Amino acid sequence: MAANARAGFRLVHFSVQTNHVHFVVEAEGTRELSRGMQGLNVRMAVALNRLMKRRGKVFDDRYHAVILRTPTQTAHAVHYVLNNRRHHAPERFAAEWRDPFASAEAPFAAPRTWLLAEGAFRSVVPR
Repeated sequence: MAANARAGFRLVHFSVQTNHVHFVVEAEGTRELSRGMQGLNVRMAVALNRLMKRRGKVFDDRYHAVILRTPTQTAHAVHYVLNNRRHHAPERFAAEWRDPFASAEAPFAAPRTWLLAEGAFRSVVPR
């Protein structure tokens, strides 16, 4: 994805929900985060508009950022993003089910920060 090529910004995990999208990203600063998210939103809006054969605004809101500071917090955030759909409708999904609209099999881009590359795995990941 072109937005991942931006200097200082990487999309590591994602999950598409029915009315919103979750991302776990790495950014070197607030400016890189802002520009990376803006670029990602524009690319997604263009692609969705093309797919739906329409024009106009796609996303209603801005993004909400949470800075992950500890291995436990990072592990919980990744677990939340990758298992959100299962959490909201557990009766519809078998135990071995993988969300086709999430980066559950592997990271979208290889993480470069210690927290996402190793730190989250040192923490106890919730079930």
